[in-house]
Amino acid sequence: MNMILYTRKTCPLCDKAKVVIEELQEEFAFSFNEQDIYEDDQLLEKYQLMIPVVEIDGIEVAYGQIKKDFIRKRLLEKMGV
Repeated sequence: MNMILYTRKTCPLCDKAKVVIEELQEEFAFSFNEQDIYEDDQLLEKYQLMIPVVEIDGIEVAYGQIKKDFIRKRLLEKMGV
């Protein structure tokens, strides 16, 4: 599984989401990349009001307040559990 966290600098919600994802990496095997939307004009246009955004295997699964239990459930679904 591959997860992308779309963020921007000076974003407290993004910082909290990153902590949640790092904690979940202790439970699940997935790769994780953080992408600053200000480095890509298309991402900036798409996500500027939504960040942070969590994408798992190309599918947006959560944005804004990222809840650990919600992301855990999505990861389990991807694993077929």
